[in-house]
Amino acid sequence: MAALHQTAASLQAKLLPTIRISRTTPANLSFSATFPSRRLRLGHLRSHAATKMSTSAAGSYAAALAEVAASNDTLEVTSADVEKIESVFADPQLFDFFANPTIKVERKLEVVDEIASSLSLQPHTENFLKILVDAKRIDIVKEIVTEFETVYNKLTNTELAVVSSVVELEEQHLTQIAKQVQKLSGAKNVRIKTQIDPSLVAGFTVRFGNSGSKLIDLSVKKQLEEIATQLDLGNIQLTV
Repeated sequence: MAALHQTAASLQAKLLPTIRISRTTPANLSFSATFPSRRLRLGHLRSHAATKMSTSAAGSYAAALAEVAASNDTLEVTSADVEKIESVFADPQLFDFFANPTIKVERKLEVVDEIASSLSLQPHTENFLKILVDAKRIDIVKEIVTEFETVYNKLTNTELAVVSSVVELEEQHLTQIAKQVQKLSGAKNVRIKTQIDPSLVAGFTVRFGNSGSKLIDLSVKKQLEEIATQLDLGNIQLTV
């Protein structure tokens, strides 16, 4: 994670000036360079809207990427790539750079090269980002990440559990949480994502199920709210 933050900081420094460059021959944006037998080009991605996974644009792109990864037996590595992309594009300045229509496509492709090199992305993941830039759909990259997680979880029978806590939990505690989620969900695999939420005061919450529909709340905040309800103090705001 530290390496990702360093990458984002490095790219941020390079993006501050708007660099003008001469127009060059557009990069080859097809997946055929990586998978000659499949020849998945931009047109194929656009026609993928009929996928059973999702009818949304983000879902179509995500399903196409997952299809390529599965066909090349790189689904796990590609999933790791997508997590890296999520971390990098969490930087508002980097996201705004790619979403800015006044910046030339060639410049954006150069930055994609830098990102791919810094994060050691798979060739097909790098090409996928370039397709999004060329199609002017890089602005939905965050939605694509979310949709890819859904596709990945379905393909691998994986339950995603989002654990929120005030401080980072130890590995052994996360393992115990994963086992409990697996027992409750019946999933073959459990994938844990962690996030820090100071408002919980102490303890943690676990969200899993379809769109996070199921919640395990073991936070002090929840306990305080229950106590306030029992004492009929519901209108009192608790200041942390």
